[in-house]
Amino acid sequence: MRVGIVLVAALCTAVGCGGGNDGAAPGTTASGAGSTPQSAPPSEVTNRHVGVLAEVSSADVAFTYDPVAAPPGAELELQVAEGEGSTTVRLLVDGLQPDRGYAVHAHTEPCGQTGADAGPHYQHDQDPAAGPDKPSTDPTYANPRNEIWLDLTTDAQGAGSTETTVPFGFGDRAPASIVVHEKEATATEPGQAGSAGGRVACLTAPFTGT
Repeated sequence: MRVGIVLVAALCTAVGCGGGNDGAAPGTTASGAGSTPQSAPPSEVTNRHVGVLAEVSSADVAFTYDPVAAPPGAELELQVAEGEGSTTVRLLVDGLQPDRGYAVHAHTEPCGQTGADAGPHYQHDQDPAAGPDKPSTDPTYANPRNEIWLDLTTDAQGAGSTETTVPFGFGDRAPASIVVHEKEATATEPGQAGSAGGRVACLTAPFTGT
């Protein structure tokens, strides 16, 4: 099975959206054990990226920084489709730890030799109080409507999917990667909002362009 994120404005109409997952962040839906994630029709997808996790020394676009939490050989797929004033994003994963939650977010920079290379979370409206050494933790900005959160829970085979629709598209700025974090869910309280622990894996995935 492949792993992926699908941003698809018409996805819910085309394939249907299931109920929420207890491990998913607010504003997302996720499928767990027994589900078979389906991709949107190719005509709806504006961007798609697939990567197989590899150790940092040999990775190209998909990096594992924690081979236990994010085993080499696990697959991630991102597909993106923009609509009128909104974007739907879907992530499918395969080969991660079974029956485990992961917090996942879109980040501003491509993946690199360390998890920090991916930069901060992508925010549509940027938190003016945040900086390179001060991540945004204000829920006014660090929330699943202003950022792209894709928390999910895997099934017994380490597979899973999650989907979110955000009320914006992309202009000059767009996410460049998807980062998988060690925590099972993203924090939402003031002073901790958006926090999800260490970065265990990363997929370079520009949301716009080719």
